[in-house]
Amino acid sequence: MKLTWYGHSTFRVETAGARILIDPFLSGNPSWGKGWEGPAEGVTHVLLTHGHNDHVGDAAAILKKTGAMLVANYEICRYLVGQGVSEDKINPGNHGGTVDCGGFTTTFVNALHSSSMSGDGGANTYLGNPAGLVLHFPGDKTLYHMGDTDIFGDMALIEELHQPAIGLVPIGDRFTMGGAVAALACRRYFHFEKVVPCHYGTFPIIDPSAEKFIAGLEGSKTQAVVPTIGAAISL
Repeated sequence: MKLTWYGHSTFRVETAGARILIDPFLSGNPSWGKGWEGPAEGVTHVLLTHGHNDHVGDAAAILKKTGAMLVANYEICRYLVGQGVSEDKINPGNHGGTVDCGGFTTTFVNALHSSSMSGDGGANTYLGNPAGLVLHFPGDKTLYHMGDTDIFGDMALIEELHQPAIGLVPIGDRFTMGGAVAALACRRYFHFEKVVPCHYGTFPIIDPSAEKFIAGLEGSKTQAVVPTIGAAISL
């Protein structure tokens, strides 16, 4: 499995059977700022955890250009169909459900957050419940993108049901767990081999670094991996 972080919560995951973009906040992302075309090259799937603009990002443009499959909750799928995405390319699900994505499966699990899109005049469009996404790959490691969330006790059930080896963990505080709490979640509820922190350093109002998270994992068996933005790593 090859993983590339583009800042915030945006990841590209490459396996033998798929090239996946998760939460493709690219052209408006100050941590990246180089547009979506490069990260979206050859993409087969776009996965969205929830409906905030810093996660939906460039999804509509990418989906229309590449013809990739959209995997998201039903409300987000319908919203993006309204933005011109092909109805034939959506693969909706919701909490507890698992969808076959062709080459891997995605299971929707809980996340403690919100989900809507701001429109003109301050009105918000409801975009369903926020989720974490568990990706199972035949012959490769299981990956869990937590989305935007706080710690919650039922993380123990996600571990029991899925045993994810790789965790993509929000740590920025204010809108998600902070680094110390995120480290506690990883230590208490999971047996990750490796964790990649995200959702930090993008804007001044969230934590600028992963220091608290890394410190919180000291002495555990889980390895924290902080990749360089835009550089692929093997997991």
